[in-house]
Amino acid sequence: MRTGWLLALLLGSIVVACCSCASNETSSAPSGDSSTQAVVASDGAVYTKYNIHFISEKGTNKASYANWTEWTGHDVLPYNTKIEAKSFFNRIWIVEVSTGREIEMEFHSGRMGMSAKEYIDLITSPTPVSYPDLSDVDRQGIKEGKALVGMSKQGVMIALGYPAKHETPSTDQNRWTYWKGRMAKYAVEFDNNGKVASVQK
Repeated sequence: MRTGWLLALLLGSIVVACCSCASNETSSAPSGDSSTQAVVASDGAVYTKYNIHFISEKGTNKASYANWTEWTGHDVLPYNTKIEAKSFFNRIWIVEVSTGREIEMEFHSGRMGMSAKEYIDLITSPTPVSYPDLSDVDRQGIKEGKALVGMSKQGVMIALGYPAKHETPSTDQNRWTYWKGRMAKYAVEFDNNGKVASVQK
């Protein structure tokens, strides 16, 4: 009788311990994907360094590391927007602090050659960003979310986002690839002075 009681007590202790461990190691995804659970890498409040292009699809705002810059009906989250960003497997969830608007960004660590956390650090800043050396054409392109002839590489990156590395391995090269939507691509060609010479669509 005593042996049975001790066994029951031991089993109960194990169950309580396991439940406690599970609650510390996992966290539910943000609203919109409650079925996903993963360890959350939260970066707190940061500021976007580049525009983030996104679309509204079936009630969800969606973006991509590949930068869907010309999808019909798409919108732009401007650079220097205060956000919170968290990564869940192959997704990055972005929340605009001032409005609570959520954007679900697809991410591919293999194609970018970095983790989602590293990518978040790449496209955000812990403090507001300033670009005092931008030209007038840079500022116009950034405002419109487009690459315009004469823009600098910095201006194009702010306007369109950081180019996906599996198509643009280095930003030192003079051809950057972006996407209009999920399938169609186009190239931004720079001259030897780092200015946009043409946009091949």
